[in-house]
Amino acid sequence: MTPVIVEAAINGATPKARNPSVPIAPEEIAREAIACMQAGAAIVHNHIDDFSLGGAEAAERYLAGWRPVVRERSDAILYCTVALGGGVEARYSHVPPLAASGLMRMGVLDPGSVNLGSAGDDGLPGGFDFVYSHCYGDVRYVVAQLHECRLGPSISIFEPGFLRTALVYHRQGKLPRGAFVKLYFGGDASYLGGGASGVTFGLPPTRKALDAYLEMLDGCELPWAVAVIGGDVVESGLARLALERGGHVRVGLEDYAGPRTPGNVELVREIAALATKVGRPLASPAEAARLLGLPR
Repeated sequence: MTPVIVEAAINGATPKARNPSVPIAPEEIAREAIACMQAGAAIVHNHIDDFSLGGAEAAERYLAGWRPVVRERSDAILYCTVALGGGVEARYSHVPPLAASGLMRMGVLDPGSVNLGSAGDDGLPGGFDFVYSHCYGDVRYVVAQLHECRLGPSISIFEPGFLRTALVYHRQGKLPRGAFVKLYFGGDASYLGGGASGVTFGLPPTRKALDAYLEMLDGCELPWAVAVIGGDVVESGLARLALERGGHVRVGLEDYAGPRTPGNVELVREIAALATKVGRPLASPAEAARLLGLPR
């Protein structure tokens, strides 16, 4: 059986007010990343505490959390997120110095645009207005940057159109090495905190929705993983479906929303236990790098 790649997205925009366990400061990020890897995660993704930082300043903030991890786990696979504000050059200006550090082997590729949010207090979409935007020119820029920096693309699929765009690059032979497709499904709770309504984007975490994405991926060798934003990837049954069909899983406090207040390590352990039940071993970071074909 193909080993399971578990990714831990350990913080995102989740505040401590919603979950006290979420790591924010660099020393917290380092401890959490190491613990998640010990629990079975092969990849760790995190945000820094100031989304407006860019360039060398943002890179140094990431590296402050990553250096202790790599000292303990030289095989660690770590990657950042996108900065806010400005054009594509500004939003991705921290990627080259992170790649040059040798501590980052993956980079974000978001091949589309989406309204990221949930329902407001009146029950209608809104209350948090943010268009996460990548026009086709932006996508070209990021793909070129990933090639130049020799980073494997972590491809975020918020909506089916994102996957169609990514597959065009793949079929044209233009995707950088090491691509990993992340299928993001929308859950029934607000990952932004407050309110009972779920997210207002993405396909629901159901068998039919997964089938739709897998039909699009039919005949394509790209590795893929599932995640539920604003929900629970295990409780929804989506994680088990993915494991049974040869896929991988992303968990963590960036995505999780629900009645519990779990920690990242608890979420990783739940996936590890489920993988054991399904009969698939967990991939170490070194094995994940080989499975994905990450550049050295």
